Amino acid sequence: MGKDFAACAEGVLAAVGGAGNVRSNMACMTRLRVQVADASAVDVEALKGVDGVMHVVEDGDRFEVVFGPGTVNKVLDEFAKLTGIKPGDAGEADVLQAAADNKAAQKAKHDKPVQRFLKRIGNIFVPLLPGIIAAGLINGITNVIGVSTGGSLNGIWWYAAIRTMGWALFLYLPLLVGMNSCKEFGGSGVLGAMAGSLSIANVAMPLMAKAKDGAALVSLPFALPTPAFADGAISITMSTTYNAAAGGLLGALICGWFFALLERNLHKVMPSTLDTFFTPLLTVGVGSIVAVIALQPIGAFLTQGIFFVLQFFYDTLGAFGAYLLSATFLPLVSVGLHQALTPIHAMLNDPTGPSQGVNYLLPILMMAGGGQVGAGLALYVRTKNQRVRTYLRESIPVGILGVGEPLMYAVTLPLGKPFVCACLGSGVGGVLAWLFHLGTVSQGVSGLFGLLIVVPGTQLYYVIAMLAAYAAGFALTYFFGVDESRINDVFGE
Repeated sequence: MGKDFAACAEGVLAAVGGAGNVRSNMACMTRLRVQVADASAVDVEALKGVDGVMHVVEDGDRFEVVFGPGTVNKVLDEFAKLTGIKPGDAGEADVLQAAADNKAAQKAKHDKPVQRFLKRIGNIFVPLLPGIIAAGLINGITNVIGVSTGGSLNGIWWYAAIRTMGWALFLYLPLLVGMNSCKEFGGSGVLGAMAGSLSIANVAMPLMAKAKDGAALVSLPFALPTPAFADGAISITMSTTYNAAAGGLLGALICGWFFALLERNLHKVMPSTLDTFFTPLLTVGVGSIVAVIALQPIGAFLTQGIFFVLQFFYDTLGAFGAYLLSATFLPLVSVGLHQALTPIHAMLNDPTGPSQGVNYLLPILMMAGGGQVGAGLALYVRTKNQRVRTYLRESIPVGILGVGEPLMYAVTLPLGKPFVCACLGSGVGGVLAWLFHLGTVSQGVSGLFGLLIVVPGTQLYYVIAMLAAYAAGFALTYFFGVDESRINDVFGE
């Protein structure tokens, strides 16, 4: 598209039913995420026809409008001016009621409970990505600096200030997760933050108070199971001592959801004269007790279960597991479900986690972009369709940089075979990423920009794995994925 982002925003707004139909607007990488009051008022075909729009993902009352890199934030700026709603805000209207009304009307058309649930998980974590990316990079870079300099910069104020940012985000991330979770499920964000505080392993927490001899000062009324994952197995210990770290981010998410549930139901039964005071008090009072004795243990089991599954794929299945993870990632991206992996990446990049802040899953998944670039290059070499070649010239360079959605939505996915070949080719890069034991210190970027977040010293191995994904995607598409008649049917001759 050209540089008339205002015109683009106006076109999107008209297609989604005008400002009165918009409840929230925010950006996520290449997507403008718009929540509407009435999904039936959205003209999806008109939305797809707006200049610059690559694809539209529908999910009930939420529409994700895919743009090219560097475009979505500029469109969002103009779009927010037109709607009067700040990016990320829900506006003054009752979003929950509007969503409830729309859900009933759209249930038959959008009956996708699993997808809807995973989208909500993404809604909780996606707004936190800028901080997670920055903190991960800070921790990774300062660790390298610390080792290479022998810690000589530790006493310098500006260096300590930067390190504090990386340390603080991961320590207090449960506060933000609890806040976003509570808001996503219809509660007050500040009460959700209070729920998330139960997942912060701070020795000053009254629940974790110690006596002078170091023994726990506070005992729970009965022993609770605490799972721990090590050496490919989960062990369970019973303890009356509270372990805030056990529930982790998933514990904060679950507690935020429960606080929202409590608050919503208390609003329904509490007399209006008492609602302002007693609803938040009872929400926090009852919610904290339930969280400690039930919800945090559930979060602990889920967290350790996730690590167990990842360990199974990575260690037990080995190269085959890596191939499966990489080859199946593009289908997740195509329907927007890759955002549900954000909490897993956040846990893996936590310096206090089992992998000490190194994410060994992400490099395997990043190879999916390489397979798709290879498929795009093969199409460009073989097809005679000029319209497709134009799309490929515009989308392959940004795909190399790590933004693959334009290439996927504009070319490979509509054609079918190239998309399958891209998936199969991606697995080859995933296997090499596993063999090289590649890891990242942060998340949020891939492709060529992935060089910025891989563990320092492994950049060459990352390039080799990515080139292998390119080559495999290219070869499979060149020999099996190009159907000129299909291309002409989809894009015209």
